[in-house]
Amino acid sequence: MKIVLASSNKHKVQEINDIVKSLGLDIEFILPPGDFDPVEDGKNFEENSYIKAYEAWKLSKTWVLADDSGLCIDALGGKPGIYSARYAETPALRIERVLKELDGINNRDAHFTCSMTLMNPQGEVEHKYQGICEGSIITEARGINGFGYDPIFLVKGDTRTMAELSEEEKNQISHRSVALRHILEYLQKITK
Repeated sequence: MKIVLASSNKHKVQEINDIVKSLGLDIEFILPPGDFDPVEDGKNFEENSYIKAYEAWKLSKTWVLADDSGLCIDALGGKPGIYSARYAETPALRIERVLKELDGINNRDAHFTCSMTLMNPQGEVEHKYQGICEGSIITEARGINGFGYDPIFLVKGDTRTMAELSEEEKNQISHRSVALRHILEYLQKITK
């Protein structure tokens, strides 16, 4: 079964296909056809996930999976939230901004959120789910794996940042993995 992943990010497609492969499922995620560049103007992760799913469905008219995800920091009122990818011009500057905004703040609790929307070939929302990975923000970047805010995100119950985990370890606990596994379980039930 092929499912369009509502993204232009090849790394995300690879990450999701790696998780699917590790579970031994006969599902392959592919990029949308044509020019995929939706305007993400939703008020939360769920709305943005739906916007992306619908735009990818209009291009493909088949099964589509979309996600919207980001980092939410308690002391910053949930910021950067849906603006995680646009919080500054580069990943390094985004990390720098977060660390500067948290300077002197003791409560550094945070979580990554991933909201997924599965759309069927008729353009209807078939299923949706939100995955969360709890942790906190450390004071300086550590690790070379992953991307985005991974180097400053200390995974709850671990002494390592997300960027210090191997790809396999991250794919066991990440917010995207949690949401994806739920969606895949749902797909397995309805396609048997």
